[in-house]
This record gives sequence, C-alpha cells and structure tokens, in this order.
Amino acid sequence: MFKLKSGIFFILFFFFSICFAEDKLTELDKIVVLRNKGGFTGRYSLSSKDLIALPFSSPVEALSILPLNLQARSPNSSIQTDFSLRGSNYQGVRVLLDGEYINDPQTGHHNSDIPLTKEDIACVEVIPGISPLNLGPDAIGGVVNFITKRPDGKKVVLELTGGEYQTWGGLFSVSDKIKDLGVRFSLENKKSRGFSEDTDFKKFTANMASSLDIPLGTFDLDFGYQEKEFGAYDFYTPGLGYPSREWTKVYLLNTGLNLGVGSFTVKPNFLWRRHFDKFMLDKTGVRSNYLVHHRTDIYTPSLYLNKDSTILGKIGLGLEYSEEKINSTTLGKHSRERKSIFVDDSYYFLDSLSINSSLRIDDYNGVGTSYTGGIKLTREFFEANFLHFGVSRSMRIPSFTELYYNDPTTIGNAALSPEKSLSYEAGYNHKREKFSWGLAFFFRNEDNFIDWVKPIASKAKWEASNIATADVFGVEERVECKINDKISLNASYSYVNRRKNDNGYSYKYGENYAHHLVNFVSFFRFDFGTQEIGFTYKKTPGRNGWFLMHARLSCDLNKYSEFFFSATNIFNVEYQEIEGIPSPGRWIEGGLRLKW
Repeated sequence: MFKLKSGIFFILFFFFSICFAEDKLTELDKIVVLRNKGGFTGRYSLSSKDLIALPFSSPVEALSILPLNLQARSPNSSIQTDFSLRGSNYQGVRVLLDGEYINDPQTGHHNSDIPLTKEDIACVEVIPGISPLNLGPDAIGGVVNFITKRPDGKKVVLELTGGEYQTWGGLFSVSDKIKDLGVRFSLENKKSRGFSEDTDFKKFTANMASSLDIPLGTFDLDFGYQEKEFGAYDFYTPGLGYPSREWTKVYLLNTGLNLGVGSFTVKPNFLWRRHFDKFMLDKTGVRSNYLVHHRTDIYTPSLYLNKDSTILGKIGLGLEYSEEKINSTTLGKHSRERKSIFVDDSYYFLDSLSINSSLRIDDYNGVGTSYTGGIKLTREFFEANFLHFGVSRSMRIPSFTELYYNDPTTIGNAALSPEKSLSYEAGYNHKREKFSWGLAFFFRNEDNFIDWVKPIASKAKWEASNIATADVFGVEERVECKINDKISLNASYSYVNRRKNDNGYSYKYGENYAHHLVNFVSFFRFDFGTQEIGFTYKKTPGRNGWFLMHARLSCDLNKYSEFFFSATNIFNVEYQEIEGIPSPGRWIEGGLRLKW
C-alpha cells in the first residue's frame, strides 16, 4: 500500500507540474465541453438518427447490426441481453454511460438494464480490442459506451406502436432549453404476450436529463428508472424446460461538471446505480420452490483532468473510487471497494504519427493491486491511409454470482481468481468523406478466465471455475459507403477462433461466441420517407449458422408526423442465440411517430 500511495503522489505531482508550468491561469475563457466524458471516439457507432431509422424497438437491440455479439434470452433484446466482443464471454465487456462504469456487480446478465429511451441517446459506441486503453477493468473484449443527449432545444415526440403477439408500446419525450438551463423528460412503456408460452414481457422506462451552462462549462444531472417483468423460460437452465419468471428494477443517477480553463479541463463526476432482481425458477411450483431476491448498489465518485501540453501532447489524469454492495437471500451480504488512478496520453509527431498510451492502477480490497493499460501507434501514409499497431493488458474480478451463487443446478466458487488478458492488434484503415474501409487482425491471451463448467458430465451442478488459459485469434473488416445523398451502405465481418486449455470441461452455455458474424445494412432516403434493409449472419462453434433479415419503411405524412412499418426475422428462421433457449420467428410491428 505504501508503494501504491507513493506512485499516486508522484503521478499527481508530475501531472500538475506540467499543467501549471505551461499555463498562467489569469485569463478565464468560457469553454463548454460536451458530455463525451472519456474524450474517445468509437470505432463503431450508431447515432440518434440511426436508432430511429432502424427496425428495432430498443437501443440495445439496434446494436445487433454492429460486430457486437448480442446473446438475447428474450423476444425483445432489451429485456435481457448479454454483450460479447471478440470472443469474450458475457462478463468480458465493459459497459459505460457517458464514459462512466455501470456493469452490474451481481452478474453480467443485467448489464443491458439501462434506463434510457432512444430519445435520450446521442450515440452508442462499440469499442473493441485495444482501443479503450484507459477505461478500466472488465474490458477483456472491449467497451460499449452509451452517450446521452444534452437537452439543447424545444422538442416533443410521441410514438405509438403495435404488432404481433399483442405487442403494444408508447413513447413520450419532451425537452426544452430556457436560457442556460436545458431539461428533457422521457417515458416509455412496452408489453407483449410473447411468441410462445413464458416469453411475455412488460417494460417501463423513465428518464430525466438536465444541463446547466455555467461560466466555465456545464453541469449535468441525469436520473433514470426502469422496471421489467418477463417470462424467463430456461434463461439460466438451457434445455431443462423450467417455466421461470423474473422481475428487475434499476435506478441510475449520473451527475458531473465539465469545466475548462484555456487548454485545461476538469471533469468531476458521481454515479449511483441500484438494481433489484427477483427470480423464480419454477413459477408453477411443481419442480422447485426456488425464489431469490437480490439488491446491488454501485457508488462511484471520479475526477478526470486533461491538458494540452506542448511537451507531452494531450495528457490526462483520472482518479476513481468505487464501492459495490450486494444484499441477497442466496448470495448473502458483501461489499468491495476499488481505488483507481490512471494516466493517458495522445501525442502527434509531424501530423503523420500518433502514439496513444495509458497506465492504470486498480487496488481492490481483498483482491490486491492490478496494473493495466497499453500503447497504440498510428501512422498515416499518402492521404487518408492509416496503419496501426497496439498492445494492451486488461483484467476482471469475479462477479458476486460467480463467487457466491447456489441453486439446484448451479454453484459459485468463493476461491476464484481474477481474469487477466494480454491483447495485440494490427490494422489498416482508409477513410474519405464518402467511403471508408478497415481491416484489423487481433490476438488475445487469457489467463484464469472464468466460466460455468462441469469437469465430468455426471456432476450434479455447474460450477464457476478458473480455466487455465485461452488463445483468441480473429479478423475484423468493415466497409462504409455513401453512394449519394439518398443511398448509403454499411457492412462488417468478424471471424473469431478461440482455443482453450480446459481439460475437456463441459460448458453450461456452450461455445457461445460468434465464430463468424456478418452484418449488412442499407439506407434509402426518399422524398416520402426512408427505408432500411439489412441482414445478419451468425455462426457459433459446433452449430449451424443462421441468417436473419430485417427491414423498416417510414412514410412522412407531413413535417410533424410519420407512419412506419418494421419486420425482424423476415424469413421466419428457427434459431437459438443460446443453445436450449428458443428465439422468436418473424415479428412485425407498425406505428405512428409525431414530432414538433
């Protein structure tokens, strides 16, 4: 601990020496820093306009057109969906809200419980591999970052939808800005009886966002609430036929300042997330009376400082403290703390070579200290052509479920060690105004990665265990083409091969990473409205692949209203995202959207 405190003191002293040696803070300029608090750009992204134009009922579901493997357990992907990037499991993706960590400490199955509507989101970034150098633990495969809109004008939206399986939904959002204060309030409600027995769901979301312009920047305060009730047929018991049921609630408060003085910015922030989970293994009570309640809390104050320096480029310093708590009828009462410090830097040589680097120290009580970070070099040659190479190190501590869970089919392991990974990446990008193409090769070595396994098939329960090692190799390719003002095409392909040294374990959820993942999306903008057509092909190891097609057509009735019609899985393909859990067939919805 003495060494850690000494290191923090040295980093702080060095950082502030650079800041104040170069600037005299005598002239105070008003700088408004927008709320992309991490200061990074997503490798893949969906804008607010994309979310509205796509035929999906939630921002999470829309991410299926990116090289992010969504493993949905429900007819609507926002009810419960696991995130996987570059062959990671569902715990190996770091989920952020405006750059702030919101992963659920109970289990990664709740990481998609995010109280936002599509009217609250400015952009969703998917950042795979080595790119999120300074973003902390859990980024084994990468990061998903939800960036919210600042309420900066008057806008009212009312959307009504209906479709198959008695599916109904409504969304209302109103925002305004009066002088320096902007406020937005959004409500969304959706329900369905489901495509088969025990797949019904109800979902309600409320979000309030406010932003105040102040002399040196902005003050933002956001609060969201979401509750869900849904049939959970075999969600955690694939193939066993349990008619389960689950209820979840989440409260999320995120508030912070963005302040700027010259080339020096300061971003203090505080985030609180509370999550409730109630799960009934057999709602009929015939096979089991297992019923559990969980409550988790995350408290995260943080501070990020950034400075444009002629000596070291754009250098940043971050300080974080996080406390995670759980109170559960089966997992018990537990808490853990994390103290973190990191330094990141972006430096440019002669406008053709850039170096991005970071070093991060995380100290966990009861676990110890970890050192993560990495370096990425990018070289531009000729015009609009870029080569990059990078290496990064990441880690993940076990979730509370992996440590302490116990039910009739599954048991945790309190002796688990943290996961560790070392990633390498090399790639090429060509980017112009109307056309871009990118190719990346990646390799990741994982040590002590965690999964639910049985050493022998006859063992009664699945147990969370540290598997010795795994090597992950893959390729990603993407093309974006804007043919003209009315037609644009986007396509991506990813290949992942994962080799484990696991002594022949059986896996509860199988080899569920995307071995091949292809996405294609086309947008057509007509005088009367827009049309989107796309498809996804996915293949997991040891199983046949599946091809899904989706489409959305909108017709403008006038400048204030539009009618839309959407369909997913148009060819009614039978498939299972997670083996043993059925996925829906063709799903058709339509609706009316009013805006003024």
